[in-house]
Amino acid sequence: MKATIEQLAKVAIFAHLNPEQAAQLLPDANVQHYQAGEMIMQENDRLSATLYALIEGKLRVVKTATTGKETLLRILSTGDFFAAPALFGNAIAPATVIAESSVQVLTVKRETLLKAIQMTPEIALSMMAVFNQRLQQLHETVHGLVSERAIVRLARLIQDAATEQQMNLTQETEVNLQSHYHMARRIGITYEECVRLFKQMQGIVSYRRGGKITILNQQALHSLAHGEVEL
Repeated sequence: MKATIEQLAKVAIFAHLNPEQAAQLLPDANVQHYQAGEMIMQENDRLSATLYALIEGKLRVVKTATTGKETLLRILSTGDFFAAPALFGNAIAPATVIAESSVQVLTVKRETLLKAIQMTPEIALSMMAVFNQRLQQLHETVHGLVSERAIVRLARLIQDAATEQQMNLTQETEVNLQSHYHMARRIGITYEECVRLFKQMQGIVSYRRGGKITILNQQALHSLAHGEVEL
């Protein structure tokens, strides 16, 4: 179905647009609904020249190795855009995207988006800021897998999630992540090790069913995420 200005405003890179600017995107902006477990795109799919953005729910982004092992790259939340190669690359899906819950995905045709960028260059700057953040996270992930202890990677994952969810890191801050299984896959450890690490971090964070993590001691979490202390 056709998107509305209110739905466009849910996308982070469009949030600053006034109604007149947002209206430029409406002719080629559509919204599609998916149920939990449905696949939005599969790795190596040929994509149309389109911006894809999540405006409701959560999406799981995964890559599958030739051995069949699946690696969780990230969880997307409302406002995130994804599948950048559809806009700027070879138009091949770099990963598989699956609905974690009932979701709404907004799409805007590339030609229409480029026209809007010409009129409102701030859109491009917002997109560059997102790309820069993801590149930094990629560097940290690779560095962590090579040289950091698993508990440091887990602490940093929790801190990064709080930052992405635009939370102030104070005592008793609640962060929405995924299950032990999903977190383990994101930082390259087993499910069992992830459960054990949370037990080690008692007093710093607490985990509740459904991926609800409460930060109990922000300073201790910060020190752990930066490798300044050992448990």
